[in-house]
This record gives sequence, structure tokens and C-alpha cells, in this order.
Amino acid sequence: MSRRWIQNPNRSADEYLDRIEDFIEFARRHDPGATRIRCPCTRYNNTLWETIENVEFHLVRNGMIETYSIWNLHGEQLDNVSSSNATRVDNVEPIVDPNEQVMDIINDAFPFASTNINQEGEDDVPTLMDSVEFEQYEQLLKNANQELYLGCESFSVLTTIMELMHGKLKYRMSNLCFNYFLRVFKRMLPKDNCLPKDHRHTQKVLNDLGLGYEKIHACKNNYMLFYKEYETLDTCPICKESRFKMTSQNRMTKIPQKVMHYLPLKPRLQRLYMSTHTATDMRWHKEKRVDDDVMRHPTNGGAWK
Repeated sequence: MSRRWIQNPNRSADEYLDRIEDFIEFARRHDPGATRIRCPCTRYNNTLWETIENVEFHLVRNGMIETYSIWNLHGEQLDNVSSSNATRVDNVEPIVDPNEQVMDIINDAFPFASTNINQEGEDDVPTLMDSVEFEQYEQLLKNANQELYLGCESFSVLTTIMELMHGKLKYRMSNLCFNYFLRVFKRMLPKDNCLPKDHRHTQKVLNDLGLGYEKIHACKNNYMLFYKEYETLDTCPICKESRFKMTSQNRMTKIPQKVMHYLPLKPRLQRLYMSTHTATDMRWHKEKRVDDDVMRHPTNGGAWK
């Protein structure tokens, strides 16, 4: 059966809605007792298990993955697998090489790096990356190619760091807890391993990927930020509270009473548009949005337009 309807941009069309119902019936038929199935919408990409009702809603709202023409994660057998010896693939996760993912991230962070290397030594061609950026790129490449320990082929230093930091953020692990497990892992691994010893050293490696943040001192009572024209002040002009905590006179560094972490928007938008993985989604509202006078998304609103 042709499944070109998946690529139909008009998700309110009768054909699309009918085929969604066919898909739901197909999933029910191949797993009769299931209350939750994988959601193949463009947002969750078969990674989230949802109720059948929610899956149907997501498919109408977000659309189905355009490349998901063989519903193997919902019980359909692949063409090259016979029905007699086929194995269930319901719980099989897609195999993704973490080292390849890391290289993709580096290439997204430094899209002109390869051009810069090719142009090295050519005086007439402008350099697209400055020396600092190129040093950062080379350091990341070094960490991406360096084995975690001698003979480790599965994980590089950078891959390991990114996997651990992903888990830290996903499960809301504190820095103290993260440091504890890093020390445990470091003792488990061979003595010549290159695993960072704590969270601070881990962050140093990832800082070269960009998308950092700025620390801006704030008033203890939240009246103002010590920023721009107030950057040099030591007391709040409104409540007269000191900018810094009281510490011993021998201490060389001052500790601020309160700090705000500012995440600049512009470099994040630039990264989203530069990355081959997210640029398509950033252009969706212009290229693939269905404009049929039905309010489904903020881009359909008058304020957006």
C-alpha cells in the first residue's frame, strides 16, 4: 500500500485523517493488549511511549515522520525478514554511534572549520575562523579522537563527557553527586584513563563547544543588576546593600551576594540555523506550515504574521 499520504502537508485533509485511523488500527491489530505504543510523530520520533489516543492526536497535530514508511516499530515485518523467523522489534532502539554524534556536534559548532583547513596557506582567501576558534576546534577534535583509556574503542574522552553530562541534566544530578560518581568511575577504569576528575574540569572541555552563559551580579534584594552602567558599583543604589559578601580581609577574590546566569539568545539562534539537524525545523513555519485559517500554532496568529 502506498504511504505517500505521510508527506501530505495538509493534515486536516480527509485522506490524511483516514490514513491516521488506518495506522492506529494497524498498531492495535499487531499488539492487541497494548495500552501504549511508540509515537511516530515528528516531535517524538518513535522515542516516546504514549496512549493510543495521544498518539492519534500527535499525528494530527505534528504529522508523522516522513521517512517512516515501514512501520517496523509497530509490528510490520521488514521486506527481507520472513514471517516464520522474524523477531519482534518493538523494543529495539535505533543504533546510533555516539562518536559520530559527537563529530556532528563539533561540525555544527564550527561549520567553517574544514573550509579553514583547506584554505590554510592561501593568502588570497579570507580566513573564516580566527586563531582562537581554530584552537578550540583542534582541542575538541583531540578530545573526540582520544581514547578514554588505552584500547577503548567505544568511547572517546569527549563522547564520555557528553554522555555523563547528558545523564546529569536528564536526572537532575547535583554537582556533588556528579563529582562522587566521577571519582568512582575514575577508580574503576585503568590507571591511565583520561576521564576528568570533577565537574569543573568536565565543563572546561565542553566550553569550547560554545553556547555558554554570562554571570551577572545581582542585588541581594533583587532591585537591580550590576550590569552596563552599574557594572562598577559596589552597593545597590536603591537598597544600599553591598554587592559582595563579607569575607576575611586576606581573601583575594570577592564573593557576590547573588548571581544571575544569562544565556545569550543570538548565538543560540545562530547555532539552530547553522546546524543541519535543526535548520529544517527552524524553517518549518515558513516552508511546511499549513495555512488554512485554522489556529493550530502561534505562527497562524496575527501577532506572528
